[in-house]
Amino acid sequence: MSFKLAFIGAGSIGFTRALLRDVLSVPEFKEVEVAFTDIDERNLEMVTALCQRDVDENGLRIRIQSTTNRREALAGAKYIFNVVRIGGLEAFQQDIDIPLKYGVDQCVGDTLSAGGIMYGQRGIAEMLRICQDIREVAQADCLLLNYANPMAMLTWACNQYGGVKTVGLCHGVQGGHKQIAEVLGLQKKEVDIVCAGINHQTWYIRVQHDGEDMTGKLLEAFEQHPEYSQTEKVRIDMLRRFGYYSTESNGHLSEYVPWYRKRPEEIKEWIDLGSWINGETGGYLRVCTEGRDWFKEDFPNWMKEPAMVYGPDERGQEHGSYIIEGLETGRVYRGHFNVVNNGVISNLPDDAVIEAPGYVDRNGISIPVVGELPLGCAAVCNVSISVQRLSVEAAVHGDDQLLRQAMMMDPLVGAVCNPIEIWQMVDELLVAQAKWLPQYEEAIEKARHTRATTEQRVSTKASSGAARLQVKDIEELKQNREEARKNASEADKAQERPAGR
Repeated sequence: MSFKLAFIGAGSIGFTRALLRDVLSVPEFKEVEVAFTDIDERNLEMVTALCQRDVDENGLRIRIQSTTNRREALAGAKYIFNVVRIGGLEAFQQDIDIPLKYGVDQCVGDTLSAGGIMYGQRGIAEMLRICQDIREVAQADCLLLNYANPMAMLTWACNQYGGVKTVGLCHGVQGGHKQIAEVLGLQKKEVDIVCAGINHQTWYIRVQHDGEDMTGKLLEAFEQHPEYSQTEKVRIDMLRRFGYYSTESNGHLSEYVPWYRKRPEEIKEWIDLGSWINGETGGYLRVCTEGRDWFKEDFPNWMKEPAMVYGPDERGQEHGSYIIEGLETGRVYRGHFNVVNNGVISNLPDDAVIEAPGYVDRNGISIPVVGELPLGCAAVCNVSISVQRLSVEAAVHGDDQLLRQAMMMDPLVGAVCNPIEIWQMVDELLVAQAKWLPQYEEAIEKARHTRATTEQRVSTKASSGAARLQVKDIEELKQNREEARKNASEADKAQERPAGR
């Protein structure tokens, strides 16, 4: 079989190398065309060299097309992996640091809250340009497989406004499934689940073992688990109060709802610093920064190490390669995908992007009807969907009034900030990120004028947050090279989590 596969944002070592291995491990895909594109020429060169070495040492004749010209990479593509981070780590740091001045303490800041909303504004503006390129130069039936966050917002914008069929993919469901099996004393394959909701707020609404409903046993099992009882306090509390376990990590979940990060003095009661993903302030920014720095520093050694092995037993758990395999070969794959709702979950809006079970074969991607979510779970999701809808419309139309309303409606921002603070914070974020927000040119000029001519109405203070750790420098990273390398190379930077402390 031959088709063209393109990677946008291919300078992302964590996703690109592993996803390419997954695809090229399919026996029928030994002669596909592969194209990489990125705006960072140096990162692109390093990742291409590493992946080409892998390809060569696995005996394949594929030559990776590597170019900073996106349209060249997309030309004729049938499948596209999107792994971009618009604004890079510079904008990411602003997403964390500026809201902190207003008391908004985030662990990740890539899905909701102030950071996720701004990430969406930058991402949607660029994704619409990417979609235009796809429509003009890729295959007419091209499928965009989006791994970039904020997952729901980007996938929503691409489907509704970009004119490109887009499916969002995430590994959160698999991780929680493994945890549930562990606390029940079972293997993952012994536990059947139905998981549905929205990305990063998906709920295990059915958990069964040998036909027995295990949902009612989860709370006690998690409370008694020696590690998770300390590292997943937010998720356990949500399970206690809503009756269902949520897919996303303690740190992620804590910033999507208004209850666990609203008072700085209480944050440490709900989180754990054994791993960033348990709730560390700016934790994901820290590990991403360390991973980037280490990859650039240690790259020559990566080229000396054994190549990745391609083969059926070497594939990871990311859905992307299995979707392509199902569509091309007809082999059935079951997973959880982010798609436009259209009635799949009956008590969430039809236009929202939901995450739900589905299967893939040669006939396409099929999403069976889930029906209603439990009422409380649906309520949590619907609050987030309102923020997502406002954010998407704001980004598409450059409407800063909608952007400010999205911030007001966001659960954590609304729990911490009053309207005057929100208005001032949005002005500051718009001005700081102007180069990535072309759709807000007029609003940014007004914000600059306001900040220059009006006395600041709200006092702010520099804050490192309630639970922030320092970014390790290169010398510190050298003290544990294996850990540094693992962090740099993994797309999921929290697969192995140290025990709580």
